[in-house]
Amino acid sequence: MEVILLERVEKLGGIGDVVTVKNGFARNYLLPRKKALRANEANRKVFEANRARIESDNAERRSAAEASSKGVDGKTVQLIRQASNTGQLYGSVSARDIGDALEADGAKVSKSQIVLDRPIKAIGMHEIRIALHPEVAVTVKVNVARSPEEAELQAQGVDVMAQMFERDNAGFTEAYDPNAEPGATADAPAAPAEGETTEA
Repeated sequence: MEVILLERVEKLGGIGDVVTVKNGFARNYLLPRKKALRANEANRKVFEANRARIESDNAERRSAAEASSKGVDGKTVQLIRQASNTGQLYGSVSARDIGDALEADGAKVSKSQIVLDRPIKAIGMHEIRIALHPEVAVTVKVNVARSPEEAELQAQGVDVMAQMFERDNAGFTEAYDPNAEPGATADAPAAPAEGETTEA
């Protein structure tokens, strides 16, 4: 389906561009959100008649987004979650969680502005893009940890998982097995199974 874009859409084009998109994308996303018009003769005339107003509205929204971006850009929010020993979260961190954390920190961001390609499922520092306007995007850091202490270490640049793995390995000793055969050591060659011959 051919559509006329009413605002810049990432990977598609800018205001006034006529682009071809899949029917479902146009019907379910672009048209209902007033991001585009069907590209027919009547709509082309309507667009050209209103082009100056559409562009000035866009410029106003962009400057408002640039002003509000100063309060969001570079922010770091901390989320404490339960996770396994391997750092995998029980559940995941969604755009809503990040939005709530930013709002608690005084930054007003709607859930739809948070660009999260996939949910966060592991502890660590994650950089998330916030699209305040089609032409204005900022980055925030999300510090996902199991405790405030762990979050503090991650904020200082410490890889908590690597540190924990080293600590586990340093403390590793072979467990004594009371059921082991007497005199058998891990280094001794295994006795050949019945019917097998050992080649010299």
